[in-house]
Amino acid sequence: MTESAVQPVVLSTSTGEIPLHEYRLGIAGRTWSILHTGAVLSHADEARFLGEAATRLPYGVVLWPAAIALAHELAARGDALRGTHVLELGAGTGLPGIVAASLGARVVQTDRQDAAMAVCRGNGARNGAAEIEYRLVDWTEWSDEGRYEWIIGSDILYGESLHPQLRRIFQANLAPGGRILISDPFRAVSLRLLEAMEADGWRIAMTKWTVGAEDDARPIAVFEIATPE
Repeated sequence: MTESAVQPVVLSTSTGEIPLHEYRLGIAGRTWSILHTGAVLSHADEARFLGEAATRLPYGVVLWPAAIALAHELAARGDALRGTHVLELGAGTGLPGIVAASLGARVVQTDRQDAAMAVCRGNGARNGAAEIEYRLVDWTEWSDEGRYEWIIGSDILYGESLHPQLRRIFQANLAPGGRILISDPFRAVSLRLLEAMEADGWRIAMTKWTVGAEDDARPIAVFEIATPE
């Protein structure tokens, strides 16, 4: 995985002007341009963000390593996404959904933060993903009755109080035979939810990606989750 940072830009959102940086990522032979407030790739980056910047920067507009790993995982699946309906939860900067759309999927990207949705839209436009549908929605007020062949999310399991809402969405919105793809940096709270789902009969497989520089690489899991048989 190769990434490079370039010049800062400013994006106007409903919450005011947010200084952003552009990150260019090479995925599947293409360069993707992603705006973000900061790139959290390593453990040190995350500790710095949580300790110093969390009160200043909306976390949903940070480029998290799990989003990069999930984007690579989706690109690796190629034709499996073409023509399918994809729901992205907690889209943030939008990278995974943008990659899915480029592979021919019909994508709905959701987030509860105004700033995140604004940046997500901007990133979609920057990368030519014109067919994505954007929805500002909170999981606790979820009303979508659609069914999706794929439900995707990057680093969305960190809030244990929201696990019941996520499970309701999985059960209500995953189409028969569909799959859930969740990328996660092996957070203990995330593993507790996955273990509980597996105990209830959900089938879970895992692939592993590494994001970041070699001297501080971050292991990221992508969990593929299927409904109980």
